[in-house]
Amino acid sequence: MEKQNLPVVVVGAGPVGLAAAAHLVERGIEPLVLEAGASAATAVRDWAHVRLFSPWAEVTDPAAEKLLAPTGWLRPDGTTYPTGGDWAERYLQPLADVLGDKVRYGATVTGVARAGRDRIVDSGREEQPFTVHIETADGAEERLTARAVIDASGTWSVPSPMGANGIPALGEKSASDHITYRVPDLTNPAVRARYAGKRTAVVGSGASAFTALALLADLAGEEAETHAVWILRRGIGDATYGGGEADQLPARGALGLRAKAAVEQGHASAVTGLRTEAVERDGDRLVLVAEDGRRLDPVDEVIVLTGFRPDLSFLSELRLALDERLQAPTALAPLIDPNVHSCGTVYPHGVQELSHPEQDVYLVGMKSYGRAPTFLAMTGYEQVRSITAALAGDHEAAERVELTLPETGVCGGAGLFDEPDAAQSDEGGGCCAAPATLQIGIGAPASSGGC
Repeated sequence: MEKQNLPVVVVGAGPVGLAAAAHLVERGIEPLVLEAGASAATAVRDWAHVRLFSPWAEVTDPAAEKLLAPTGWLRPDGTTYPTGGDWAERYLQPLADVLGDKVRYGATVTGVARAGRDRIVDSGREEQPFTVHIETADGAEERLTARAVIDASGTWSVPSPMGANGIPALGEKSASDHITYRVPDLTNPAVRARYAGKRTAVVGSGASAFTALALLADLAGEEAETHAVWILRRGIGDATYGGGEADQLPARGALGLRAKAAVEQGHASAVTGLRTEAVERDGDRLVLVAEDGRRLDPVDEVIVLTGFRPDLSFLSELRLALDERLQAPTALAPLIDPNVHSCGTVYPHGVQELSHPEQDVYLVGMKSYGRAPTFLAMTGYEQVRSITAALAGDHEAAERVELTLPETGVCGGAGLFDEPDAAQSDEGGGCCAAPATLQIGIGAPASSGGC
């Protein structure tokens, strides 16, 4: 079979993977979506209890809506805010159902390569199709063939650890029975009992940490002795709580304000400049030990919300150009690097910024951001619109990137480490003046970026 007649394999049936499939169908290209879980949006369902900070109008893809329209599907009120569960059940699963057998469940991708070529071989490389190795739910192995690969598998499966150097703190793994890397669902009685009346450390400084602090503060108002200890690797400055009322996504700004209220009302106490090096047992409780030798008072539980990172293991035989800091495509990385800027405005980007030395393979969605925060879902929708246009040979449409991110209200260099107030200056490359052109929405909430 000629390579052009083969399907485009999309890895992951989440918001961006399903949008990629919808755009491919619109372009007359056959997609095959491979999803490790038993249903669409497996990762989203893991945070079903968390409310998105963008409304319905900003979290559905235009090509997907066209595909859904003949079924009688109507987008919910565009001004309301769905939970992750709403998003999965009322939009993502119906979209997967419309795609039918173009979505395959229980298929975990374990490797991608050029047919008959490991990453060393140059000869005839670009003429060869891709081989995609999968493991099925029953443990069987298969090999599929594809003309192109769009990896929308996200980063949810690889949360970053508590250790400030990016490696699990000493004792972190052995204390796993008291540590979670997700925003807890306090509507679940068993989960609620785990934190009610307890002292809980929350490690992280993004939207997910704000969400956890707000939830624990609400619990503290109902259950005596409930208290959060907010662990910050930097000091507290004007940008600590996000953009607040200046954020162009009001619900995102409100998250930071709720976290600030939790501290001011005494439901949470902030510990600044603490970079965790070790976790020690104190009976049934845990003691966090900092690099500078400080030891915190014991806590009952720890919620680690320090971001996520991409799983690149199954792409090891492909020639990818990834930034050495973020593990994001090298052309995209400077636009999203938190060492350079911290606001949510990103220069328009599409197929050019997402291309690699290996032709016709793309990392999209949250995975395209590598370890960077602040990804928003409609960024991914725009990415796959551009990529599918390029795969269809419509280069004018592929290069016509239509994207504007709402600003967070915080701008400047975020990577100055111990100088939090310096992050407010946008001298030397602040990002808030980035040129732009179309409204976008949201991403997975339990990253340090946003929901």
